[in-house]
Amino acid sequence: MARGEHQPDAPLPDASPFRFAIVVSRFNEEITASLRTAAVAALAEAGAVETHVQVFEVPGAFEVPQAARAAAESGRFDAVVCLGCVVRGETPHFDYISSAVAHGIMTAAGDTGVPMAFGVLTTDTLNQARARSGPGADNKGREAARAAIEMAVLHRALSGASSRPSGFQA
Repeated sequence: MARGEHQPDAPLPDASPFRFAIVVSRFNEEITASLRTAAVAALAEAGAVETHVQVFEVPGAFEVPQAARAAAESGRFDAVVCLGCVVRGETPHFDYISSAVAHGIMTAAGDTGVPMAFGVLTTDTLNQARARSGPGADNKGREAARAAIEMAVLHRALSGASSRPSGFQA
């Protein structure tokens, strides 16, 4: 398939045994609200129990990794969905923020052992962000939620635990 064409989604495992945190930036709210809605819908479609999904809002993308780490360290979640939107401007600010967010999320996931799905858009224009956060299967919030489910299942399988979130210490 050509780049940008939707590929069919693989069937998702049952998300009902897992607890999910969604950390979403309020900055660029037109975009992030759509990412959040799609992520919540994807989790519900996979069977996640509504009370097992908790949304945490943060001011901007820079704060997403900090809140994701705090959610993971709480031991209450099997995976964290990280959502935000950074649009390139006229200064290097975009590069600093985008890099810090990506590295921060990866570091937090590695340090805590809790999977974190990257759903932070880094685009050149607001129109590009709109295209990636619109309705339908190509919404990046939806994709991040799907990744979180798959990683929660994988982490649980690798840990050999069936009844405790992967963030809990034995």
